[in-house]
Amino acid sequence: MKHTPPASGDLFADLTTTLGEERFDTLLQRSNTRLVRIVSGGQTTPENDWYDQDDDEWFVVLRGAARVRIEGEAAARELGPGAWLLLPAHCRHRVDWTDPSTPTVWLALHVGRSSS
Repeated sequence: MKHTPPASGDLFADLTTTLGEERFDTLLQRSNTRLVRIVSGGQTTPENDWYDQDDDEWFVVLRGAARVRIEGEAAARELGPGAWLLLPAHCRHRVDWTDPSTPTVWLALHVGRSSS
């Protein structure tokens, strides 16, 4: 029987982004689950745009800082290392700010809703 070899890496390796774009690295993908490392360097969600995802999303800031606004809340949430959020599917949100002076490293877990 053939086994898949273990995978490993470093969440803080190669924190470069190109042309002002955020970097998205999929670390694990299964049928309804995706684990992604995101590296931001001053990026924000475009003005008047909102993320409205079909999946639940749990994320944590590992390094750096960000402000995330949830639709309907008066102020954006300040996030630093260790801060996490669980956004249920279709919870509209946007990134208002990420630290432009140092990479902000996020770990995001997207989990699809099972059809029951």
